[in-house]
Amino acid sequence: MNGPALGTARPLGATLRRATVLPLSDSALPYRDGWVWLSQWVGASRLAWRQLRCEPTRLFAAVTGVMFATVLLVMQLGFRSALFDTATALPRALHAELVLINPMTMALFRAEPLPRVRGFEALAVPEVTKAVPIYLAQVFWRNPINGRHRAIQLIGFDAEGGVVRIAGLVPLVPLLRRVDAVAFDALGRPEYGDIAALLSRPGALDAQIGSHEVHVVGTVRLGANFGADGNVVMSSTTFHRIVPNMRRSDASVIALKLRPDADPTRVQAELRRFLPPDVDVLTHRQLVQREREYWASTTPIGIIFAFGCFLGLVVGIVIVYQILFTDITNHLREYATLKAMGFTNQYFDQVVICEAMMLAGLGLMPGILLSAVLYRYAAAGTYLTLNLTGQRCALVMVLILAMCISAALLTLHKLRRADPAEMF
Repeated sequence: MNGPALGTARPLGATLRRATVLPLSDSALPYRDGWVWLSQWVGASRLAWRQLRCEPTRLFAAVTGVMFATVLLVMQLGFRSALFDTATALPRALHAELVLINPMTMALFRAEPLPRVRGFEALAVPEVTKAVPIYLAQVFWRNPINGRHRAIQLIGFDAEGGVVRIAGLVPLVPLLRRVDAVAFDALGRPEYGDIAALLSRPGALDAQIGSHEVHVVGTVRLGANFGADGNVVMSSTTFHRIVPNMRRSDASVIALKLRPDADPTRVQAELRRFLPPDVDVLTHRQLVQREREYWASTTPIGIIFAFGCFLGLVVGIVIVYQILFTDITNHLREYATLKAMGFTNQYFDQVVICEAMMLAGLGLMPGILLSAVLYRYAAAGTYLTLNLTGQRCALVMVLILAMCISAALLTLHKLRRADPAEMF
């Protein structure tokens, strides 16, 4: 039987004969079930491929739909990962086993103040060797080239305390001891000015933060995030000169260093027992996780990225479903004939699932390659870190495969209702 669903390269009889299970000898009986199962899938895949390639236009539309869903998923997952990476960059830069924060603090970019004396009280625990207060605020930075103002994140701390490890900070520690000396974040947005180029010129580089004049002594590498487009690192003395309205008795975060043999969990429990309720004690991992959960579930931007991934899957399922459903509808008579010849619903399920898996494979690779190109342009435009990792590609592969198989399962009810007696 030849029909548009079977293609013109090989008649149906030849295709089905190739899928016929050959008899096995008694010595091969233990492998009979596996051989039958594999032969059935091979035969189903041959018929599925012929059905797909006999309609090139429809095949192109289906592959394009899968590719679109792949690109949408990869981009959304990339932006979501960049959101978490940038949002947790500062917490991850803290080299401390425990931190003290205000219980009302939801995210560090707008941390609530807590009494700095809580750090001295924490030193009463023998395992705590150092308590370093960290000050955070957002103030307007004036571009030294065009004079435009833009909000920037200020990070003030004792650079010699060793609790903050930001790339490029170590060589600048002696320079930051000077009053009004600051280090600019080289990974900030260009609207702040090309500070690295200005530093390469002879002479000192002066800039204005708020209404205060500062001296830029170098650059660090921390990165912009969704809460701030750039950062400026300085000593706590310089910080309070720039932000005089923040009380010196308060801090944004207090980093605690412990003895090497100390158990952070046990020290955390001990600190929670005697410190007042106006301070919360977190491990370093809990602080990073807290920041991540804030952006993932509390802010609209995290929810939007999650919804974008879901929308990409829904769009892909609809496209693949429409293609498979149309294909089954157009060739329902041929399927009914195969049923009359003795082929079971299980065989037809295998054919449709094979079609879905082939569509997933054909659309997945072009979608990932296109996403890699878009990553480069998006990273250059947003100044976010977008890396197409193997783990992300594997996750997208699983999601796209599940998407296509789900669409195939939705179309099987139409095929199972094909009755040879009604077709002829």
